[in-house]
Amino acid sequence: MQEKVFLNDKLVDVERAHVSVRDSGLLYGAGLFETMRSHNGVVFRLEDHLDRLLSSATALSIHHAYDREFLRQAVNKVLAANGLADARLRLTLTNGPIAETVEQASPTLLVTATSLQGYPSEYYQTGVMVVLCPYRQNTTEPICGHKTTNYYPRLLALTLARQKGAAESLWFTTDNRLAEGCISNVFLLKTSVLYTPPLQTPVLAGIARKAVCRIAKTESIEVVEKDLHVADVLEADEIFLTNVVMEVLPVIGVERHTVGDGKVGPVTMRLREKYLQTIEEECRRKR
Repeated sequence: MQEKVFLNDKLVDVERAHVSVRDSGLLYGAGLFETMRSHNGVVFRLEDHLDRLLSSATALSIHHAYDREFLRQAVNKVLAANGLADARLRLTLTNGPIAETVEQASPTLLVTATSLQGYPSEYYQTGVMVVLCPYRQNTTEPICGHKTTNYYPRLLALTLARQKGAAESLWFTTDNRLAEGCISNVFLLKTSVLYTPPLQTPVLAGIARKAVCRIAKTESIEVVEKDLHVADVLEADEIFLTNVVMEVLPVIGVERHTVGDGKVGPVTMRLREKYLQTIEEECRRKR
């Protein structure tokens, strides 16, 4: 079956999908994207993804006329057209070809979907290593806290991490506060309290991050959002990362430092199990 994508206003074959060479997303990174996952043909927390996209579009002047229902239908049409149940989806929205005025703007909307390829199962059984990012997150940059198509610094840091045998790289701000991973949010457990950097750091308002915070509270685990530093990372009993594809990923090493006893922690395992249950409950196929 020919792969289908949704481009601007309709489904098209992937080979016939073309974007203007003058697109501002291509030329300047003037765009946003959402990485989503579906289960049983239902996109997990789709409304949260749309909330984040539309909020960032307003904040960063990504001009468009798409309403929530149109975007929702575009996502579901791509899933259905490709016959996918468990999928990784991406919704990209740019300011489109460079225009003289806002009135002349013609945004580019692209939705794609492929079979979901999760992380290796051994990552969850034995945990992963992370490194400290050599770069710094400048909190005064307007794109901080938004998921923009200006993503190359994150990919570069992730490549450097993987060259060292690590799964992620932890970013710190220019004033040395813990921020996030290249593609994930980070949580630390210390003496039964779960800590994570506040959104105002700023960090990306992760969809999985939000879900885990709610799950932890229902499990009577105290969640504290506060400024954290490298000492907090090194003193943590457990560390894990989140995004909608990696779910809840345990960390057992930070560079040469061993986290806890070097094994996947019980709270991390518990939250991962509850997170997977949440996906199952929320993504039951509607009949």
